[in-house]
Amino acid sequence: MDRPDDRHPETTAFLAGLTRLLLTTSGEGAEQIERSVTAAARGLGAEAGLLVLPDAATVTVTSHGQVTTLAVRGFPEVFRLDQVIALKPLIEQIAGGRMGAAEADRRLAAITSAPPPYPWWLKLTGIVLFAIGFAPLMQPTWYEVWTTAVLGTVTASLAVAAGRLPRLATVLPLVAAATVSLITLEVFARTPAHGGPVLLMLPALFYFVPGDYLSAATTELAAGFLTTGAIRLVYAVFLLVQLYLGVILGLVITGRSRHALFDVAAHGDLPRWALFLAWLVFTVGTVLAFAIPGRLLGILLVLVYATVGVQTAGTKLIGEVGGTFAAAVLLGLVTTWLAARPAQPPRIVLLLPGFFTLTVGSLGMRGLTALAGGYPVQGFHDLTKMITIVTAIAAGLLLGAVLARRPEPAP
Repeated sequence: MDRPDDRHPETTAFLAGLTRLLLTTSGEGAEQIERSVTAAARGLGAEAGLLVLPDAATVTVTSHGQVTTLAVRGFPEVFRLDQVIALKPLIEQIAGGRMGAAEADRRLAAITSAPPPYPWWLKLTGIVLFAIGFAPLMQPTWYEVWTTAVLGTVTASLAVAAGRLPRLATVLPLVAAATVSLITLEVFARTPAHGGPVLLMLPALFYFVPGDYLSAATTELAAGFLTTGAIRLVYAVFLLVQLYLGVILGLVITGRSRHALFDVAAHGDLPRWALFLAWLVFTVGTVLAFAIPGRLLGILLVLVYATVGVQTAGTKLIGEVGGTFAAAVLLGLVTTWLAARPAQPPRIVLLLPGFFTLTVGSLGMRGLTALAGGYPVQGFHDLTKMITIVTAIAAGLLLGAVLARRPEPAP
């Protein structure tokens, strides 16, 4: 049996580890971190106060007559959603007072040290399928699809290698963009008949486009987490700039003129069934690339097709921004409602595939490259469109979440 003077260090150690893991999986923003840690602290008979930044948090733990304040760091990612799924029932048990700090810490250590659910070659396959599924949204052509299969294999190989090479991981978006740019300009974009080079590059680079960071940053700003949202927004822009510089490096290496980055779409030749099937391929790729258990594929497919359906119908009725906003409201409402059920995974897991269908960050990438290619009108148009759609998505997700949440009980 634990002595009273042992409980505070155990509680503090667990809450610090929990905060660290939540930081590294904070694709949905800072609010969920604060809510989860404070709920776990109450279940352990303690109180926790947090000051959260995207990559760090100050945690103050008060329990058993002692107070400890410590700093926790964790780099934000969304690549191990299996850990996020495993955390939900653990936090629910702790918040319900059904588990002590020592056992909670052991369970947390098991989650943190668990290997990914899929081997490296399945993750590589997932990233390729993820890119192929997104390709018809850029250009509905067979040329776009098979080109993406080749380029996606290149970027997937780099992403898997970065998991074992920390130095590569720090510059991965830049290296991936430069490699894809070089191959595209030299091999695949020799004629305008197949569409603009950036349209051929983007599906293979979509895995690195920070649409989730942009949306999370906007949501945090709207929810009042000003410092966290501003920092995350700067980091998202930095990732976009890395991708942009990589594309420009491809121009420099090949010696091509900047006007080679023309933004013209090819005539579509994909049948309707292929466009419909693309979202299935996309969702399977998301499951494998982001370490989501296969048992969730069915519900994620329903959410993806529902999001696409509402966005498509809304765009025809009220325009692109209105359709995107309506789809985001639906996605936010349904995923928040589902995530409140104990048997369902956390909201970020349910949200991610449907969110990706709204295609945020690629607009920023197209805007930057259009500017570099000497097309200022198109470039500024894409950048302005990115800001508008990012805001629409963030506001829609936030509104959907507010509509779905149960009112807090009166004190």
